[in-house]
Amino acid sequence: MTINIIMAAVLAVLYSVGFYLIMQRSLMRVVLGLVILGHGTNLFLQVAGGPSGAPAFVGSVAPGAMADPLPQALALTAIVITFGTTTFLLALAYRSWVLRGHDQVQDDLEDHRIRSMAEDWGNEQEEPEETGTAAGRGTAPPRETS
Repeated sequence: MTINIIMAAVLAVLYSVGFYLIMQRSLMRVVLGLVILGHGTNLFLQVAGGPSGAPAFVGSVAPGAMADPLPQALALTAIVITFGTTTFLLALAYRSWVLRGHDQVQDDLEDHRIRSMAEDWGNEQEEPEETGTAAGRGTAPPRETS
């Protein structure tokens, strides 16, 4: 059993677009990214399940000819999880729109504090440039004698 190269490319595009949209600051884009990831997951599970087979009824066909019901059960579970998460995020986006008039995610104050601390620490690590004629030519400054 080999995977079709076209299906692999479609899965790669779906996951890439889904993850790209999830990383955006707009909640509607996050919702669309989650929905696309859900569709990609369902497609992945169906492709991983292999070719279709006979119904999985004991005694009707040989066990090797039966279809594996596990990928279908996992796909149904993924559909339910995606639906529940999508409705929750849509409620958050609507609430954000009602309260603020937009659905952009704001920066966290703690993120600003950590970023400024990191910038301050980075500035302390840099050594100031030396001034003078010796430093500019690459020669050592004259030694002091006592």
